[in-house]
Order: sequence, then C-alpha cells, then structure tokens
Amino acid sequence: MASIIRHNKGWRALIERKGIRRSKVFASKQEAKDWAAREEYKILNGDKYAAALTFGELMDRYAREASPGKRGHRWEVIRLEKLQRDPIARIRLGDLAPKDFAAWRDRRLQEVSSGTVRREMVLIAAVLTQARKEWGLMQVNPMADVRKPASPPPRDRLPTDDELERMSHVAGKDLTNATARAFHAFLFACETAMRAGEIVGLEWGRVDLARRVARLEKTKSGIAREVPLSSEAVRLLRDLPDADPIFDLTSQQLDALFRKVKGKAGVDGLTFHDSRHAAITRLSRKLDVLALARAVGHRNIAMLQVYYNESAEDLARRLD
Repeated sequence: MASIIRHNKGWRALIERKGIRRSKVFASKQEAKDWAAREEYKILNGDKYAAALTFGELMDRYAREASPGKRGHRWEVIRLEKLQRDPIARIRLGDLAPKDFAAWRDRRLQEVSSGTVRREMVLIAAVLTQARKEWGLMQVNPMADVRKPASPPPRDRLPTDDELERMSHVAGKDLTNATARAFHAFLFACETAMRAGEIVGLEWGRVDLARRVARLEKTKSGIAREVPLSSEAVRLLRDLPDADPIFDLTSQQLDALFRKVKGKAGVDGLTFHDSRHAAITRLSRKLDVLALARAVGHRNIAMLQVYYNESAEDLARRLD
C-alpha cells in the first residue's frame, strides 16, 4: 500500500512492493496518489509491462532517469543513443537472451576494439541491473552469461622529445590562442598526471602556488584529492593568461584542438591520456610506490602497472 506524506515541497509518495522501494515528491496530493498507483501496477505486473517494452526503450529511459546524475553522463548518453540504432534495441525485454548480446558483441568487435566493447558491455549490464533491481522489469540479467572479449594489452605510448617539439611548433607560444593552451594543457598533464577533465575544470580558488598544491573536487573516482605540483607545473600555470577556469577550455575544445595539433605535427597514435603514462613513468623515478599512488589518485596500487611505461633500456641505465 502506498503512503502519501506531507512534504515541505508538496507531497511525497512512498511505495514498497516485492522488495522494491520508490519515492517521489509532487506538488499536489492527487499527483502523488496517481504516480504511486502507476508505479505499484508496474511493479506488480512487471512481467506484462516488460513484455511490451523494447530494449531500446529501456535504454532511453535509463539515459533520461539514471545517467544525468553521473559524471560520465555525456559519454553514457552518446553510447546509449548508438546502441539504440543496433538491431538488439528492437527486441522486447521478455525475449532478450544471452545469444542476442553475444551476437551484438560479435558485431561490435567487427567495428571497434575489444576495450570499447568491454566498456559498452559494462554500460549495458548497468542498464539491465537497474531494470531488474530498481524498476522491477526483469527477473534475470541476460548479460550475466555473456563472455566479455579479452582485455586489450595496456598502452605503452609515450611522447618523444621530437614529437613534443613538433607539436610545440604547430601550437605556437601565444597562450591567448586556444590551440596553444591545448598543447600547454598536455604539457601540464605530463607534469601532474591529471586527466583532461580535471585540467579543464581547474580553478584558481583550488590552487595554492605557495604550497604547490592543486585540490581536485571532481575526480574519476568521485573522491577529492590534492595534487602536488612540480616547479615546472607551477611555471606552466604562471605563464597562462588570467582566466578562471585556469586553462579557459572546455573538454570538447581540448579534445578537438589537441587532435588538430597532432595532425598538423604528423604525430600518430598519441592520445591526450598518454600524458598520464608519461607523468607516472617520470614521477616513479622520484617517488616511492605509496607516494606515487597518492600523488596520481590511484587507490589500487596495482593500477600503477598499467600506466608505468619505463623502457628496459632506461631501467638498465638506472642500474649503473
């Protein structure tokens, strides 16, 4: 039975059926009652409701209701929109089976890397889990029995001095120009191991040049952290024109301009994220493992292995 409770913003409807709990606030008591009745019906008749719902419609609902609260909202919505154009989107939930997702996986492997397919499978699994646990639309998750493709080998691409020089020439030194700032951001990333999104969101209010520390409130892990700044990182910040956020770039601008610089410089196979590999490899020569993990925001020390790319030749020189 639904409970309708007075709320400072109107009326809160509370329902609990078959182990599923839902709550929502409405302006009027009648709206709350109507919503509760519809939701209870969906829970109690979930199988019938799901029989008329396609997987594409489920993904659309997830994009509207579940994705907006996530840091990766934009990425999720783009992926879900692409998935809705695949034949699997037209299959009704009651008919979905592991073989359908296996066939989708094999189609995607013809188009993109195994790493991309693995990430998309994680997203699909999240959609199906939401449908089963919170929306009561499914009894089982058909993705659970589908094998993921093998993980691709970790990247070991580092920028060379020659590539950096060529990109610097293309970008130019005028930091009032967005293209120059995009390459400047890459150099800053190579010093700090900060991610692109963290750099474009960096504001002066969270930077203490005297202490040489930048505080990040929004990180991939969702946990705030402080990043130690090298003297070169401080110099790079001081060289920038006065702006807030500091680099005066959006994520989309940074991505497009860095690709433009690479293309004109004739640099192939390098990504902005490879700066994190470069930074961690360089910092590993100065910091012990625990200090390095803290500096770059890795709670799992084993993850450092993915980003540490020092060559055997460099290690050999350190033995002498």
